[in-house]
Amino acid sequence: MAHQPQPYPLNAEAVRTWSSLSLAALGRAREDIDAINVYPVADADTGTNLYLTAESADRELGDLLAGVTDGTAGASLPEAVRAFAHGALIGARGNSGTILAQLLRGVADVLGEEPDGPGGPAGSEVRDPARLLAQALTRAAEEAYRAVAHPVEGTMLTVATAAARAAEAVAAAAGTAADVAGAAYDGARAALAETPGQLAALGRAGVVDAGGCGLVAVLGALWQALSGREPAPEPVRGRAVPVPRPQEPCAEEHGGPAYEVIYLLEAAETEVDRLRTRLDALGDSLVVVGGDGLWNVHVHVDDPGAAVEAAVVAGRPYRIRITHFGDERRRARGERSQRAVVAVVQGEGLAGLCGEAGATTLLARPGEPPAVAELADAIREAHAREVVLLPNGAELRAVAAAAAQQARAEGVRVAVIPTRSEVQGLAALAVHDPDGSFDEDVVAMTAAAGATRYGELAVAERQSFTSAGICQAGDVLGLIDGDVAVIGTGLAETAEAVLARMLGSGGELVTLVLGPDVPEELSGRLEAYVQHGHLAVDTVTYQGGRWSAPLLIGVE
Repeated sequence: MAHQPQPYPLNAEAVRTWSSLSLAALGRAREDIDAINVYPVADADTGTNLYLTAESADRELGDLLAGVTDGTAGASLPEAVRAFAHGALIGARGNSGTILAQLLRGVADVLGEEPDGPGGPAGSEVRDPARLLAQALTRAAEEAYRAVAHPVEGTMLTVATAAARAAEAVAAAAGTAADVAGAAYDGARAALAETPGQLAALGRAGVVDAGGCGLVAVLGALWQALSGREPAPEPVRGRAVPVPRPQEPCAEEHGGPAYEVIYLLEAAETEVDRLRTRLDALGDSLVVVGGDGLWNVHVHVDDPGAAVEAAVVAGRPYRIRITHFGDERRRARGERSQRAVVAVVQGEGLAGLCGEAGATTLLARPGEPPAVAELADAIREAHAREVVLLPNGAELRAVAAAAAQQARAEGVRVAVIPTRSEVQGLAALAVHDPDGSFDEDVVAMTAAAGATRYGELAVAERQSFTSAGICQAGDVLGLIDGDVAVIGTGLAETAEAVLARMLGSGGELVTLVLGPDVPEELSGRLEAYVQHGHLAVDTVTYQGGRWSAPLLIGVE
């Protein structure tokens, strides 16, 4: 890159510009990066994950600057870069987005140092900005490698390391910060061109690494922010290096774990070290990023419940997302559906069950329903033109409507099925037809949910008035369609009373979802109860898993 006589300073305004340009660049490249995504899973979503991660980072930075009276003029470089990195951390999506978040954290670890006094290092008055930037890019690459359980060459980690080395060389030669950024961009592009020869999956598909391609776009935005010069258009949009591809690209069938699990975790670093060991034994593609008590965890596993349980042992997990790879495999074979289902559930077992049925699930803890932004992010992450949303809770109706409205403003067609319980959501999923028309699918799912009466068993926490009378702390409450209908002293007796009332008006199928602390013999007793009094009624039983209610009942 040619030397710029008057480069832009490395300050809060530069970070804001970098963020905006990165988001724009990833937005332009999003579909092309998705198209070349074959590693670690050919799920055609790397570009989307990088874009959503950058979007979260840009939003956090924008919120910071909106609260500063003079905007970027009143914000410091440390404040801006830390907000940028934090936004990426809390919004990181997928393997690539999680690594990008750690790269930005590495940059923030250096540029985010507060000055010791007027004109201190973070203000770039004493320390050379070029040297600072080179050190930041080096720290970024180092921290990204440490975050990945089993680093692989030929990925965005390799591209990040090459960028850092090129940046260090120019900084040592007394270049400007813009020169350092330009060298990092050029070094990344050169390294990206070599990735098909470093990773067999890329070579067979004839593509460069998708995550590395996104990182090149981010580094190009950094150079543009500091130099004022726009990177030259690439021959193939979204690819920093044109790589010949066969006429029928081979997207490898994913033979690994069946689920992707992502969550934020509040935990001490010592606990996170133990968590890494547990998760590494459960699956692959493990990336744990963050620090200072807040972490973003990404892993591919066959047992999503075990991955969440490990998080509970380590600290407090939230924003838990569980995705089954079935849809991703179909997309990789060119069978990508334009429709997706997003379901909110309480219970790890239920999340796995909905995932197997093809839904992207948000696992909610009791008393911690998802916010509008979280549900809107899940809709975006589904990466579909049409989305059916299953809130599975009456209290989530307003949240679901607001999230759907946000998605519609972004061009996604969204229908909210007014499911008030997970058993209604299961009934809707049972008739879901991704290949039929959207309107007919929504009508069928709505009808199936509406035809399912739902019951639930809960334990009273204190004395209170209910629609069935006064209950005492410890009483078992039997709810039907959201209202207390039975007050009992035991789970089995109360469940049978609830079933008797629900089946009094008829039914063909009873669905039982058992909570984690319910005795195993309860399911057999309830199945026998149904068969004894209602010979024509079938019964299916599922395990709700951690955080599910003691018992959910659906009658169709």
